[in-house]
Formats: sequence, structure tokens, C-alpha cells
Amino acid sequence: MPSAPGGTPDIIARVLASELGKQMGQQIVVDNRAGAGGAIGMQMLAKAAPDGYTIGYAPISALAINPNLMRLPYDSDKDLQMVAQLVFGLHLLAVTPSLPVRSVQELIDYAKNNPGQLSYGSSGSGSTQHVGMEMFKLMSGTQIVHVPYKAIQQAITEVIGGRVQVVFDNLASMGPHVRAGRVRALGVTSLKRTPAFPELPTISEAGIPGFEVTTWSGVVVPAGVPKALVARLNAEINKALASPMAKEKLAGSGYELVGGTPEQFTELVRRETAKWADVIKRTGAKVD
Repeated sequence: MPSAPGGTPDIIARVLASELGKQMGQQIVVDNRAGAGGAIGMQMLAKAAPDGYTIGYAPISALAINPNLMRLPYDSDKDLQMVAQLVFGLHLLAVTPSLPVRSVQELIDYAKNNPGQLSYGSSGSGSTQHVGMEMFKLMSGTQIVHVPYKAIQQAITEVIGGRVQVVFDNLASMGPHVRAGRVRALGVTSLKRTPAFPELPTISEAGIPGFEVTTWSGVVVPAGVPKALVARLNAEINKALASPMAKEKLAGSGYELVGGTPEQFTELVRRETAKWADVIKRTGAKVD
């Protein structure tokens, strides 16, 4: 698990591990190795024995963003093998309640009138919170300073306290704070509104036409794992995602459970890698 304990990715991984353990008769341990935008955990996975006993939770940042943003100690094309997509989701854009803005357009106007005075938090360089906000800045013509943290929970805490003004992250982590009034949500990053917050406009309809940032994750293994083991893991993961327990425990996560074949996941990674390569080139996003 290439991120810190307690976040939504960690919750998803632990639900999956529990279900796989029951199905396969194996004890599965979740080993959190956070840092470097997921590179530390992914490097450990890439160097693990290709026997199928070490599998990895791989977020969009590790597979599609970081390879375009930084030099990595692993090559996701050569060192890793896709097994199955797990989830698909979107983010909420939110601001600290003390900021005098109540819409996406008001945030854009405020940022333009106060260039460089606003800051946004992320879980680190290469995260969707980072490159997504860089795309927001490019498409809106604004200047907002990036403040990276080791975990998104730290960034959200800073926004609640008013020390950082802007953040976006997934529904599960942001939703409770929005409902409690600790942060003010302005919009969602998908092209369609979410049933969880039907009153929130998409950023695309609220001021930046065509803006879309989605998030996803999947399971990967070292490149040398035999295809028969990959097929077995894929079948077990799809079964786990379809289980009543997984659906119940992840119902409020804000993510759609996906599944599918290794080939489908590989194609998703290819498309998203090309998309974020273009975004990073156009925005000039870099490691902060």
C-alpha cells in the first residue's frame, strides 16, 4: 500500500485484503509504505519476488502521473503487470470557510485579483490533487501556490484551519467535512454531477468548460508473475469486488467498484498516461 494508513485508498485495500483472504484461505497483510508520491511502495513491489504472493495497490499517481513528472526507481511498463482495476471516482473542490468565495467563478475571480496569495494543499507532487489543480490554474488563468503534504488528511486539516485555502480530494475524505461545514465545497471534478451532492455543479459547468479530473486505482504485481497466477488473482479480485461485504463497506466511499480484465486495466493506464503527459507538459507542473 503506497500511501498512509487511514485514507480512502487504505480503506479500500483493507476491505479487498479481507475478502481475498476469506476466498483464498490466505492471511493477507496490508503493508503501508507511504512517500514520494507512491514511488517507495511501487519500488518495493517491482523488486519483490514474482511468485504472486506480493501484490500492490496502485493509484493513478503511481501508474499514469509520476512516470511523466519525475525520475522513478521503477518502470511501470517494464517492471509491473496490471491485474485488475478496483475503483473509479471523482473529487470535490473545496475552500476554507473564511475565504469569501461561494462558487467556482468567485474563486477564479478572487485568485485573479490576488495572484499568488492563495495556496492549495495536496498529498504530494504527482497526486491528482497536485496535477489536477495545476490543470485548474492553467485553464482558469490563475496563480495558486502548491503546498505538498505527506498525506491528504494533513492538507485538509490545514484548509479547515485556514492556513491553506484550497483543496480537492475524493468524496469519502471530503464529504464529512463538507456536511459538517468545516470546508465549503464549490464543485465536483467529473463531467456529471454526483448523486452524493446533487446541488454541487461540475467545475466544467461552473466556470471551466471541459475540466475533468477523475481518480482510479487497481492491483498490480511484479512483471515476472506467471500469466496463470495473474488470471487467478484477477478472478479472485473480481469476485471480491462483487461481494455483498465489499459493496456494503465501500458504499459510502464515493468510488464506483469496477473490476474487469488485466487487458482493460492496461488500456486504462495507457490512455491516462498519455492524458497526464500532455497536462504536465502544458502546465509545466513539477515536483515541489
